[in-house]
Amino acid sequence: MDKPTHLIEYETMLLGQHRHPDRSAYILLSRIRVAGMMSIGQLSEAFRLDVSTLNRHTSALLRKGLAERIPDPDGGIARKFRLTEEGERYLDAERARNINGLEKVLADWSAEDVAAFAAYLRRFNTDIERLAGHPWPRTDV
Repeated sequence: MDKPTHLIEYETMLLGQHRHPDRSAYILLSRIRVAGMMSIGQLSEAFRLDVSTLNRHTSALLRKGLAERIPDPDGGIARKFRLTEEGERYLDAERARNINGLEKVLADWSAEDVAAFAAYLRRFNTDIERLAGHPWPRTDV
């Protein structure tokens, strides 16, 4: 069977034009919320990014008051990042904005089509994570 993967590649490329203006903050804060407090090393491992790259991104979070660095509550040497109240509000507002945008785009879709699309996206993401050996923690949303 000939799979039209080139069509998927093209459509995912087009999605890039609609990226969140502060995508790194949104993704970092989302991961910390789901996983709990994380050190720079844990973030580096989670995102498979160089520590220097994450230092730039986390510094921006600190400057904006969206996260704070605290001593490891378990007594470890590395300091951990956690969301501030402002970070929680920011993440909630951005998530609501994203959901609102999706609801506008999907307004003419049936509930069954939306559910099927969500299931395919989850399958797509979890297969990528499985192949990479690097799952993203999930919660029931």
